[in-house]
Amino acid sequence: MLSFEEIHHIAAQVIENEAAAIRGLLPSLDHGFCDVVRLMLENKGVTVFSGVGKSAIIAQKIAATMNSTGTSSVFMHAADAIHGDLGIIREHDLVVILSKSGETPEVKVLVPLIKLRGNTIIAIVGNRDSYLAQQADYVLDVTVDHEGIPGNLAPTSSTTAQLVMGDALAVCLMQCRGFSTADFAKFHPGGALGKQLYLRVKDLYINNEKPEVSPDDTLTQVIIEMTKKRLGAAVVTCKDASQNDSSSVVGIITDGDLRRMLLKHPDIEHIQARDIMTPNPKTIDVDDLVADALHKMRHNSITQLPVLKDGRYVGVIHLHDILKEGVL
Repeated sequence: MLSFEEIHHIAAQVIENEAAAIRGLLPSLDHGFCDVVRLMLENKGVTVFSGVGKSAIIAQKIAATMNSTGTSSVFMHAADAIHGDLGIIREHDLVVILSKSGETPEVKVLVPLIKLRGNTIIAIVGNRDSYLAQQADYVLDVTVDHEGIPGNLAPTSSTTAQLVMGDALAVCLMQCRGFSTADFAKFHPGGALGKQLYLRVKDLYINNEKPEVSPDDTLTQVIIEMTKKRLGAAVVTCKDASQNDSSSVVGIITDGDLRRMLLKHPDIEHIQARDIMTPNPKTIDVDDLVADALHKMRHNSITQLPVLKDGRYVGVIHLHDILKEGVL
């Protein structure tokens, strides 16, 4: 078994090698790179990413990144392409082929078929003298001096370089299109990140009861309301006849308030809601993002917020509602 020092040295060397490979990409960000960005921006079809082996895995990931940032893309395995999947490619599609050597047999079979169809080929390749680089319309050079593994036995630095080049393309395209957080949310409605960008308070609070007491209510009435509504709090409101009898928030009473009150006031017979409430509590609007509600709860060390619509009390959103949705 290797010692800690030996393991640390090996891991650090791998990271240094891959970091050097990424820094080595900077000269590749030339006019040719910019031409590829413009080409992909003007593309009327989709961008098809392809490769074999580890390069295929990286191609699939880049395609996924492109899709999530506004560039319609698909993945096509080079080996499957010559057995029927070539039908994925349509007339106006761009084809991006990833390969370290540029001499993979499957790629050498695939390239002439794509050229015969008239599609533009972009090569992300680690050998400018290779068959793929010579046949491609555009070349993005991801050559690395050596892999992060002794003896160059498996692709490590080279696949990292491919991935980073794909990320550079995706981010350039995203910013050229003015792709916003709202756009991102449309493409990620089911994920935690997407929910942070689109899920609003009005989507969650409606599933809860509406605990409400008046300032004059007795302690017994407060406890009964909190127990019935099961949110660990009761919102103290005042009716406003001029606003169709709607309620404005004047305070909140939580479980913690009740416990602290019992410690301070042994005689609870005459205690009213106004005596133990926290006045002017933090609130949230129905149209605010749930992520904003979570931030307000964390910042103020609270677990629930009265929800307002046009300044009037309509319900409560609880920390548990937010955690249940996976918004963290």
